[in-house]
Amino acid sequence: MPLVETRNLTKDYMHGRMTVPALRGVDLEIEEGEFTALVGPSGSGKTTLLNLIGCLDRPTAGQIFVEGKDISGYNPTELANLRRSTVGFIFQTHNLIPVLTAYENVELPLLLLGVTSDDKIEGKVMSALAEVGLAGLETRRPMDLSGGQQQRVAIARALVKEPKLILADEPTANLDSENSEAILSLMQELNRKMNTTFLFSTHDPLVMKFARRLLTIRDGKIVNDERR
Repeated sequence: MPLVETRNLTKDYMHGRMTVPALRGVDLEIEEGEFTALVGPSGSGKTTLLNLIGCLDRPTAGQIFVEGKDISGYNPTELANLRRSTVGFIFQTHNLIPVLTAYENVELPLLLLGVTSDDKIEGKVMSALAEVGLAGLETRRPMDLSGGQQQRVAIARALVKEPKLILADEPTANLDSENSEAILSLMQELNRKMNTTFLFSTHDPLVMKFARRLLTIRDGKIVNDERR
C-alpha cells in the first residue's frame, strides 16, 4: 500500500473571473521510504501538489489517500490532526520562531501533539538536535545561528515527532552550495536510517542529483517519472 496516493487530482484557482488550473488530473503513488523530488518550471504545480499532500490546501476534484485513507473529505480539524501526527514540513525560509531557542522551536510540535512528559520531551528534542549535528547549541536563538544551522533546526523540528512523511519546499534555496550539500547529505542519511519518506519541490540541480526518483511536472501534469 502506498504511503501517499493521488487519483485524478485537480486544483483550480480563481484569478478575478478567470479559472486558472494549477493541477490537471495528477495520478501519483509515493511509497514509504522514498527520497523523491518534484521538478519543473515555476508555475508548473509543484508547490500546489506538495500543499495538497500536506493537507495545507484542498483539491478542486480528485482524491488523496494517506496510508490508505481517503482524506479528500476530511474537515479542517481532521486535516490538522493528520498534519500534526503524520507530516513534517521543511521550508526554504526555515520559518523558525525568532524569540524561541533552538530547543524550544524543536519542542513545539511535541507540545502541539499533546506530549506532556517533560522527560519524554527533553529526550526527543535533544536526540533530534543531536541527529542534525546541533548538540550543544540548543539554547541559541535563530539570530545566533548560521543559515545552515537554522535549516538544521527546521529539520530537527520536522523529525522530532517521527512523521511518516516530510515535505520539503525548496529547502536549499537560501543556502550556499556547501551548506546545501551538507543538508541534503543529512536528510539522505536520516531517510536511510529512519526510513522517513522525503518529498521535495525544487529547482535545485543538487537536490535532483541526490533524489532517487524525479517526478517532472509541467502545466499541472506529471510528464516524466524517473527512478534511479
